[in-house]
Amino acid sequence: MTAALAPAVLDGTAWQARRRAHQERVDAWLTPHLARRRRGERHPVADFLFSYYSHRPAQLRRWHPGAGVELRGADPAEFGRDYRATTAGVTLDTEAVRGRRGDSIAWIRSLLAATSGRTPHFGCFGMHEWAMVYRQTQDELRHNAWPLRLTPERTAEVVQERGVRCSHFDAFRFFTPPARPLNLLSPTRETQHANEQPGCLHANMDLYKWAYKLSPLVSSELVADAFALTREIRTLDMRASPYDLAALGHPPVRVETPEGRAEYAAAQRGFADRAAVLRDRLLAAVPA
Repeated sequence: MTAALAPAVLDGTAWQARRRAHQERVDAWLTPHLARRRRGERHPVADFLFSYYSHRPAQLRRWHPGAGVELRGADPAEFGRDYRATTAGVTLDTEAVRGRRGDSIAWIRSLLAATSGRTPHFGCFGMHEWAMVYRQTQDELRHNAWPLRLTPERTAEVVQERGVRCSHFDAFRFFTPPARPLNLLSPTRETQHANEQPGCLHANMDLYKWAYKLSPLVSSELVADAFALTREIRTLDMRASPYDLAALGHPPVRVETPEGRAEYAAAQRGFADRAAVLRDRLLAAVPA
């Protein structure tokens, strides 16, 4: 049996500086969100990061060093039940976390590994967002305070002309009922491991979800890196949607045109490259 590696050691100055830098980084994202929430103001792009994803602002702000790190001079009570005291400070009780959440960790890790091993596809052109409004009236829209760029009739025609090639269950489940038969696949939670592919915007946004669900085994800096990428992908996702969000500073990516589809696919490739690095970091943080 291989002996456990000695933990990396951070003195008080080092780990407190890391924690402070993480909190300052996250506060730049949280401050405008919390201000909008106090005003009761909705934002169809940014709210998704805190409504669809279950990680609360306070949880995103809280700092964890990740597994295999000893914090000199730290108080176990400050870090919570997942930490144990050492002779000099605290460290994460990795065995206890894995013992309590082993099935979830294994499920996430196997999904990440399966996705990582596939060839990315870039031919969906964001039609999943169009399928979520297909054949709906303005009042029925999820973001009905914001107009569609095209008429409902033309929006439906674009979906029918382009077709829908969505492999991501958590996007597919929000399709309108008449849009579901138009999709090339019928993804389910049970087939998620077989369908997830690394070019998918939603699969790459979900790296944030897997990062915080693996926390505190992964560092808060990695969770924040995933959140940062998710913010950018979400912006493209909604710019390519049928909604007119130009008033929010989000000019449309007109995927109903050849030029818009080329712009979308190029951005999608860039996000896939960046997501691949994050996916590998998550896999390295939770070895099998």
